[in-house]
Amino acid sequence: MSLGDKAKDLTQKAAGHAEEFVGKKTDDAELTAQGQKDQHMGEARKNVEDAKDSTHE
Repeated sequence: MSLGDKAKDLTQKAAGHAEEFVGKKTDDAELTAQGQKDQHMGEARKNVEDAKDSTHE
């Protein structure tokens, strides 16, 4: 996994966490759900990249 891919995954997870936090504080269910989705997508991308890395070792 390249450093750029790791940064993208981490950024997506962090942005999702921030969206979820703001959504909860403002009672915005849509923003909360979007934040959770972004976190899961970032984690899934990280897992895919980790699996690719483990097959190349």
